[in-house]
Amino acid sequence: MAYYFNIGKVSCYSGGTESTALFPMVAKTLGNAGFGIKTISEQKNPIYSIKYAENEHPIIGFSKKFDDDFNPRSAFAAIMTCSQADGECPFIAGAEVRIPITFEDPKIFDDTPQQADKYNERSLQIATELLFVFSQINS
Repeated sequence: MAYYFNIGKVSCYSGGTESTALFPMVAKTLGNAGFGIKTISEQKNPIYSIKYAENEHPIIGFSKKFDDDFNPRSAFAAIMTCSQADGECPFIAGAEVRIPITFEDPKIFDDTPQQADKYNERSLQIATELLFVFSQINS
């Protein structure tokens, strides 16, 4: 899933090791967390509008590789959140720093009774830890 948003003076982008599509449970999890989710282009790899604040522009979200043209080419920090991606991408061209903050992928609970709870749990964990990281930028 690809995201772009601006936190103060920090612009954030995302990408993975392959381009697929947003897993429906992810959209549901974001909706449960208070985000407004709208599909703005239905195709094999749908594009989403993800609204995180009433008076802010939405995030444009879609699945893409980390080196997609949508992302910057230099002067960025690569934060690796997936242990698989961390291992598969030992070098990210253009990154000034590579920071592994890895999480257990909740997909191991897909199609189980714990699926929704585990996706919500992981979402909260990622949000909490990245909030701490971003709070330290000006410190």
